[in-house]
Amino acid sequence: MSIRTERVAQLIKQQISETLTRDIETEGYGLLTVTDVMVTPDLRIAKVYVSHFHSGKSDEDVLGFLDEHARAIRMAVGKSVRLKFTPELRFYIDQTLDKVERLEELFRKIHEDEDQR
Repeated sequence: MSIRTERVAQLIKQQISETLTRDIETEGYGLLTVTDVMVTPDLRIAKVYVSHFHSGKSDEDVLGFLDEHARAIRMAVGKSVRLKFTPELRFYIDQTLDKVERLEELFRKIHEDEDQR
């Protein structure tokens, strides 16, 4: 990524985070966190990675909620980030926390097996 696309991605990440915190009612969806934003070189598409914590909702439910509010979120991005075109937002669930928990569990089992020997 170029410096410009990185800078735009950071601005978009910040604005989406603020919008989810201030302007959109996220009650029932736990803690929604924008973990990363990747912007295409032409700045037309932004891939937004989100994690949810203590939501009790499935990944599909959270993605549905975000897609439902995508227009409002995109409008907020368009108002605060001055670009020729406001990027299309595509939401994805960030699986990093799940992978970390799985690895920690595997390491814990390995240590338990070593202790038993």
